[in-house]
Amino acid sequence: MNENTINSERPYNGPLVSGFAVLFIIIVILAAIVASLTSSAEPSVGAMILSVVGIVAIVLGMKGFVMLEPGESMVLIFFGRYSGTLRRVGFSWINPFMTKRKISLRLRNLDVEPIKVNDRVGNPVLIGLVLVWRVNDTYRAVFDIDSNTSLPSFVAIQSDAALREVAGRFAYDNETTSAHELTLRGGGEEINDLLEKALNERLAMAGIEVKEARLNYLAYAPEIAAVMLRRQQAAAIVSAREKIVEGAVGMVKLALDHIEKDQVCTLSAEARAAMVSNLMVVLCSDDAATPMVNTTA
Repeated sequence: MNENTINSERPYNGPLVSGFAVLFIIIVILAAIVASLTSSAEPSVGAMILSVVGIVAIVLGMKGFVMLEPGESMVLIFFGRYSGTLRRVGFSWINPFMTKRKISLRLRNLDVEPIKVNDRVGNPVLIGLVLVWRVNDTYRAVFDIDSNTSLPSFVAIQSDAALREVAGRFAYDNETTSAHELTLRGGGEEINDLLEKALNERLAMAGIEVKEARLNYLAYAPEIAAVMLRRQQAAAIVSAREKIVEGAVGMVKLALDHIEKDQVCTLSAEARAAMVSNLMVVLCSDDAATPMVNTTA
């Protein structure tokens, strides 16, 4: 038996009896004790001794009952030695001297509150995650974690560390990186997959498996949020201006082509330049154009 087999979960193969059968036996013993003590006004010494033995047997028998629902397990320890993990659902009876620790195998949610971390370029960001986890190795969950540390607390601390590690590898967005580089805001499923992998690596030591991990909050920290918002607004304005200028140039060209094609008038180079200038001002201006009519004869 190698070390990995010893330090991992194994099924309980010891004596296991139906709890209802043992309960019936306990009821019979109890009825026999009552009958022996009430059969005569002065119970004999033998009856008294058998009654005491029967009561002790009943007390010990009651300690051996275990009941598991679907999605539960029980780690069994016999005087400090791991005897196996019981996953049999139902009402059973085992050695009453066993120490029993019930472990849930059901899925659990953890919503990690947003924490402040620095991204790859040093910008402080607020980032949070939600994950779904479960215990898949009860031996590690019981014996590899200190008894003063609960499983949810252990998962929360390790999730915080994994989130900081993954967030520090990437920039918040492509404003400070190349367009094809993976970012926290644009990474999507790739970032979630990396986060899930990092969490599984950290939590495997405690027999915990992460089924799903996703970022559920991402924003710049308050101290730089206003500056970043202005930067994004400036980028949007520049992009909008580029579109306006591109459209205005096309419209000016179309207007000049129509004037020449329809022979509305003949424009000199100076007049053509002035018309282009006026049309660009009108088309690119933020305010509506105010035409002026020359009434001088």
